[in-house]
Formats: sequence, structure tokens, C-alpha cells
Amino acid sequence: MHELKQALGRAVRGDVEFGAGQRALFTMDASNYRRVPLGVVAPKDAADVAAALAVCRERHVPVVARGAGTSIAGQATGVGVVLDFTRHMDRIVALDPEAREAVVQPGVVLDRLRAEAGRHGLTFGPDPSTHSRCTLGGMIGNNSCGSHSVAWGTTADNVRSVDVLSYGGESFRLGQGWDGAPQQLKPLVEEQLALLRTGFPELPRRISGYALDALLPEQGVDHARAFCGSEGTLGVLTEATVELVEAPKARALTVLGYRDESAAAEAAAGLLPYGPLTVEGMAADLVRSPQQLPKGGAWLFVETGGASPREARAHGERIVRAADALDHLVVEDPAGQRALWRIREDASGTATRMPDGAEAWPGWEDCAVPPARLGPYLREFRALLAGHGLRGTPYGHFGDGCIHVRIDFDLLTEPGIARFRHFSEELAELVVAHGGSLSGEHGDGQARAELLPKMYGPELVRLFERVKGVWDPDDGLNPGMLVRPDPLDANLRFAPLPREPVPVAFGYPHDGGDFSAAVRRCVGVAKCRNTTVSSGSVMCPSFRATGAEEHSTRGRARLLHEMLAGEVITDGWRSEEVRDALDLCLSCKGCRSDCPVGVDMATYKSEFLHQHYRGRRRPRAHYTLGRLPKWLRLAAPFARVVNAAVSVRPLARLAGRLAGIAPEREIPRLAPRTFRRWFARRPQHTEPAVTLWPDTFTEHLSPAVGQAAVRVLEAAGLGVALPPKGVCCGLTYISTGQLDQARAILRRTLDTLDVGSPDRPLVVLEPSCAAALRSDLPELLGDDPRAHRLAASVRTFAEALAELAPDWTPPRLDRPAVGQTHCHQHAVLGDSADKELRRRAGLTGELSGGCCGLAGNFGFEPGHHEVSTACAEDQLLPAVREAAADAVVLADGYSCRTQLEQLAGRAGRHLAEVLAEGLPPERT
Repeated sequence: MHELKQALGRAVRGDVEFGAGQRALFTMDASNYRRVPLGVVAPKDAADVAAALAVCRERHVPVVARGAGTSIAGQATGVGVVLDFTRHMDRIVALDPEAREAVVQPGVVLDRLRAEAGRHGLTFGPDPSTHSRCTLGGMIGNNSCGSHSVAWGTTADNVRSVDVLSYGGESFRLGQGWDGAPQQLKPLVEEQLALLRTGFPELPRRISGYALDALLPEQGVDHARAFCGSEGTLGVLTEATVELVEAPKARALTVLGYRDESAAAEAAAGLLPYGPLTVEGMAADLVRSPQQLPKGGAWLFVETGGASPREARAHGERIVRAADALDHLVVEDPAGQRALWRIREDASGTATRMPDGAEAWPGWEDCAVPPARLGPYLREFRALLAGHGLRGTPYGHFGDGCIHVRIDFDLLTEPGIARFRHFSEELAELVVAHGGSLSGEHGDGQARAELLPKMYGPELVRLFERVKGVWDPDDGLNPGMLVRPDPLDANLRFAPLPREPVPVAFGYPHDGGDFSAAVRRCVGVAKCRNTTVSSGSVMCPSFRATGAEEHSTRGRARLLHEMLAGEVITDGWRSEEVRDALDLCLSCKGCRSDCPVGVDMATYKSEFLHQHYRGRRRPRAHYTLGRLPKWLRLAAPFARVVNAAVSVRPLARLAGRLAGIAPEREIPRLAPRTFRRWFARRPQHTEPAVTLWPDTFTEHLSPAVGQAAVRVLEAAGLGVALPPKGVCCGLTYISTGQLDQARAILRRTLDTLDVGSPDRPLVVLEPSCAAALRSDLPELLGDDPRAHRLAASVRTFAEALAELAPDWTPPRLDRPAVGQTHCHQHAVLGDSADKELRRRAGLTGELSGGCCGLAGNFGFEPGHHEVSTACAEDQLLPAVREAAADAVVLADGYSCRTQLEQLAGRAGRHLAEVLAEGLPPERT
């Protein structure tokens, strides 16, 4: 490995990484499989690719070309050198709207191409649900399709030419005709014309095997088309010319409700003559909240286009009249359509958990049959599942006869793996009996390639092997995939994981108390690698700032998986690779809600820090910022003296250095009078109806927020009481992984509140503290029923007003509002009550998503300032800069307000402060 690394480092201008952390990041894709590479190369250009291939060829080292790593059949994993095209070879080289074509490098993310093409009224037709992160190179490798294939076909239908390098060092430009193609293929094709004409089933989603029938004379001898779907086994793509299609000026989305997915499947083929853009299906088991959908147990999502919204809607209504549906919904509003499409696209993640929480896995994710056969096929598929004692909920591209399904295979035990094999063999026979393809979208990889003889017969499979031999006689490109494949039950990703739960501090109630099961939640669909701004989303701010895989939620989950496996990362909880990757996790908890499978990296980070530093010296910031409530209580009597001292620049720099605070940061000023002191001198107007939580930030740094909240709550007829002194949510201890202290503090809080009034709703103004009490408290002290009672009593400011004073009319402010929904509120608490309160108060406009980037202690720690600033610049600061002059800047979190003040010079305010300003002046 050392010699290989040195040789690649001399030959390649791009990144060459052979460290344990980088190797661990690339052990898996979105499949059930795991293979450990020797190293990772991120080439700068085609010359780098050629140089890397030459070094590997000389040493007989295999090479795997990889895009976003979202393949679900194992083809994006490898034991040699992985070529990562997402870092440098990600340019749109040219875009010609007149010719309706674009030239792209393999690492271009689909949504970037669609955005550029969209400026000219064009788009790239194929659009997998991973469109925000999948790459064109990966799409070509797998011949990806997506929801619009009924209108625009597969990737192969939209590729005009590809530039390819072979493992042997030859360069090819593949298009139509024999010019530029390997000439050894010509006699092979001419020898097998009869087999090529009869050996391939006719259906829109036939992705399995090599598309050698594209080389027939009557098909135009289309080598580019034949190369699509070859899964990196024939050559390495360096550039592609793709076709663009005209995007409809307007779209409507019709959702049709049916009894179950079989009824929906039966209806799908009958809608195709009406020219829809999509006919997608899914069942109720995959929908977290079906309130937005029409009545039914399954739905078809049918998109229609037109020159105007009226025309698109009329097209949708024609389909409604033709469909025999229980109920329907036609949506023209783009935002409403996006919300509905998000339900469908998230199915790739939600399908990984059964309704009872059991795990489900890919492997038979995308078989396809002729659309007219889909209903009967699904009924037999259900019977086969039941016969093996398995469960799974189909969804996907019903209009093309292609279904996705995650099945609750037991891939941890020998009997479970044996059942996985037997089921796979029988299902392959069922698919073939219906005239189908083992793969209808994502390729064969290792998951299905072993079974290709059932679909194609031995003669055609031998021809595949001969074609592979022409292109890659040394078997250097992605060996073990598609041709001479590894067994479908080998290299399973779960094999090296511990079989017994490891001792941990958090309870992981949704994963049976098993940290390994929590880490297994990440199946690799990589929504955390989203590169486009999505309204209201948070995940993953650190990846969006750095673009590095190790700073995505998926990357961190991969490292934790390998830490538990103990093969690549061998020092367990002491791992520096895991520590460094988690260091830039902002603990925003965005993944808890935005990740389709609910990965909670903030909790995993706290757990890791707790275990990593157990019995060891911690970073200085953990003792200062991590124990902030303690130091602020001690400093409170001397607030004026402390503020005077830190206003002197040399003293402030010295204090910051001693406290482990980033030199770029100003130390916030303490409030001269704490919130409790102010409240103690305030006359009680009404009987307490709520308990207002005096969080550390409100108590010592921004008591004006608490004062405003008291005024508004009392104006709504809700008397306010404070809990006894000594309560704390433990937030700063949890975020720095000081979980023993956090548990002690939370138990003391529970003991203290037992003396107070625990039956009143607990209103918490700081969203991060509310999230800690609602989620972290019961997960840390799950054995204490008081923890669950307290968590259930937590209300946000807006929730308290909505529940306890529904008839109260807030002051009418009639102003635009700008700012950001706090990331913890988005992820844990929800903001529907806040939106309604803002609406009733006349505060117009939507708040941005993302994370402010300060994130409590994160932005104050040394080495984090650049990422902290980049996170703020992603969504928050642009939204504030572009706001109207009279807009109120809302920021309920103290961190968000501090970030706005320090980076933009703007004062953000809590919603309570804004509402309080609209109240009549208070009598003193």
C-alpha cells in the first residue's frame, strides 16, 4: 500500500488518500455490501485518470469508478483504488441550448445540470429520487431512470457520446457507428446477431446485463447506449455529451388514491395513453403523515405538463376522469407539488424501517416487469414474501412496471442469510416468468448479477463475459460485479459488526438500546449530500460548507460503522479519524428530521465524545463552554466588572485564549441583572398557568427575551411562575459529550422540580434547551418516569399560546419577517405553531432553513470559524441581506442572534420580543 500510494502521489495531481479514515469512508455504498479499498484517488482531469490507471495496471491493482456512492447493488465499492469524481471532475464543460445538449464531467451533480439547463427552458430527462446528489457519471454507469422515464426514458436514451479510458490505457469516444470503438468487438457482434436479436426482453426498464442489442445495425450500432449501465466494468468515463429536453412551462401533480398498491399497479398502465410525465406509486406504510394525501391505502403520483398552469391542470383532470380512483387531488402550486414529491422521494429511506421499527434492506430494490403485468406480479410477489416469512412495501415507477422494495431480511445470522439467498433465487424466477428484468433502474452489481443466467440464459451470459474480455482482459475494472460476480451473499456489510450491544450512555429507544443498530440506520441514500438549497431543510450544514464526505452525515455514520467493525479503524472509541470527522458536526440535529431514516448524528457525536474522553483530558473549550451554566452563575454577581474587563481588547484576547475560544470571536456581554432578579421584583398579576424555564442564555445573556415572554403570556391571560433555582437542561454538557455530568444535572433537575409544580406546562424559550428536555432527557434517563413526564410537558412559546390561549388575538404587526427557523426547532420541536402565530400577527414571509453556524459552543471553538461563517452564508445571511428595509429579523435562538450580530451587524429578536413591542405600554 505504501509503495502504491507513493507511485500514485508522483503520477497524479489530484488527491491521493490511503489513510484509515478515507478508506473507511469508501467501504460501502447504499447497498448491503462492504468492500475495503486500498486507497482513494480524486483525479483532477482525464490525464489524472489515465495516470492512475497506469500505476494500478502496472501493479495489478483493481480500480472502481465512483460517483456519489448511492448505488444499491454494491457496484460502487471495491478492494483496489476508488476513483472519486465528485471533488474535482464536476464541471459542466459546455451547454448548447440550440443543439439541446451539454458536455459534462462524471462528477457533475444532476440538479446542477438541471438548474443550468433550466435557464434555457430545458432539462435532463432522467431524474432519480437522489437528483440532489447523484452524479452524471453514476447515472451513466447504472443507466439510471427516475420518475420521468415514462416521458423521457432512461439515461441511455439521453446520452449522445461518452469519452472512456480502458484499464489497458486506451482512449475511446463512443457514439454511433464503429469509429472510435474497440474494433475487436465488431466480429464478436457480427458472429452473434441472432442471439442479440432474440435474447433481450422488450420492456422499458430492462437494465440488467450489458445492453449489447444496442450494437445491432438496426439500432444504429450505438456504443454510447451499450456502454450505459456497464457499472464501471468496461471503461472509466471521463466526459459525456448528453441530450437535453424541453421542460414543460407548467406542471400539475395529480395524486390518485387506491385501496392498496396492487389496485394502484393495475391502474397505472391504463394511464399511459394519456401522455403523463410520471406515473409513480407508493403505499401508506411508507408515509409518515398521510394528511396531505387523498383517501386510500396507496397512491399514484401522476405529473402532467402544459404551456400554462390551466393547461397542465386540465391534462391532470383528464387523467382523473380516466382513472378509477377512490379519491384524488390535483395540485398546481409548485411549493405544494414539492411537498408531495418529497413524500415519494423519501420512500427510499422510510422503506428501510417497518411500521414496527424493524430494519429492512435493499437487494431486490428495483425489478421491472412489463407495465401491464405489474398487478399480477405484485400479487405473486406478496405471496412469495409471505411464504418466506418476510415483509416489504413496494413503491416506485409503476408506469414503467418497476418497483422498489426494502425487505426485512435478517442479514446478521446464518439462517437469515440463507433465507436471503433462497428468496433471491425464487424471486428471480418469478420476475423472469413475468417477462421482466432483475434490475429496472439501479444495475445488477453484486446483488443480482449471480442470477443473470436465469434471465438471459448461459449463452448470452458467456457473451457478456467475452465482451468484458475485449474491453478489460486483465479484469482490472470493478471485478466481482456484473460479470463473473461475487456471490450475492458474500461481502455483506454487517458481517464484521459486534453481535452484542456495546455499552453506551444514551438509551437509543428507537433502536432497541443498540448503538450498532442506530448506526445501521444510515443506508447510504445520502440526502445529507444535498448540494442545492431546499426550502426549510437543515441537513447537512457542515457538508454544504466543506463538500467533504467525512463531513456529511453519511460519512460520519460510515466511520462509526467501521469503528465498531474494528478492521479499518482499529482503536475503537479512541479513534482520531472519527473524532476529527465529528469535530465539524454542528450538532444541529437536522439529520434527525431531514434524513429519511432519522439518523441522529448529534446524539452519536455526544456519545462518541463521552466515550472518547472518558478518563482523559478534554479540549479546553469543553471545560469552559461545555460547563457554561456553572461559570455564568458564578460570574453573575460581577457582571459589570466582567463586562468592563472584556471590553479591553488585550484582556479580552487573553481571556479568550485561556478559555479556549476562537480568536475571531467576541466574548458576549453578561446581563447586569439576571432574568430571575427581574422576575422576583415583578408583581404577580394572575394565577400561574405555565412554568417558564429560565434557561442559561435567557437568564444571564438575554433576559429581555424572558421579560418579553412574560408580558405576552400574561397579556394572553396566562400567569407565569418560575421553577426553583438549580434546574438546568444540561445542553452544553450534552453537546460536548460530558454525559456523566449531564445525567447528574438532569437528575438534580428532576428532584428539584418534584418540589415545585410539575403539572403545569413548561414553556421553554430557547429552542435548543427545549429540544434537550424533550429528546435528550428521556434518552439519557430512560429508566426514570419523571424524565418522560417532564419531556411531555415541554412547550415552545408559540405552542403554549396555541394550546392554552387559542382565543387570544396577538397584536397586529403587519410587517415582513426574515430570519431562520432554529435548527433544533425544525428537527425536534416543529414550527407549525410558530407559523400560525406569525400569520395571525401579520408577520409575512417564510423563514430560511439551514443552520446559523454558531450552534452553541461550536462556532466559539478554535478552528471552527471558517465553517461557522460558511454555514451562516449558506442561507441565513443572504436572506437577511435581501430582506426589505422594514423587515423584522426573527431569531429565537441565542446562537442565531449572536451570529447575526457578529457577522452581519444585525440585531435578531425572539418572536416574544417582537410581539411584546406590539402590546400597549405596560404600567409601571
